[in-house]
Amino acid sequence: MQRRAFKMYLHPGQAAAYKRRHDAIWPELIALLKEAGVEDYSIFLDEDTNILFGILKTSKPESLDALPAKDVMQRWWAYMCDIMDAKPDNEPVTVPLIEVFHMD
Repeated sequence: MQRRAFKMYLHPGQAAAYKRRHDAIWPELIALLKEAGVEDYSIFLDEDTNILFGILKTSKPESLDALPAKDVMQRWWAYMCDIMDAKPDNEPVTVPLIEVFHMD
């Protein structure tokens, strides 16, 4: 099992919208993530900076590279791009984080 952590940037004033959209996350997106080996996925918000911190575990890290080409992922990104920093193709701007400590 591999852990991955990253940060994203939420636009100011969009915390409620971000939470509301994730509270109603599409079942087909959940299925896609599980099919790609994603487990135990959480996103946290630093309200002072509007930085989102994501962490997930995956049993198939190589499968994550295929996610951007999937239709449901493209639709989700298009749905979310108005409330967070995104690239021209709507993919969220993400910054991978380096693990410096883990206690198991």
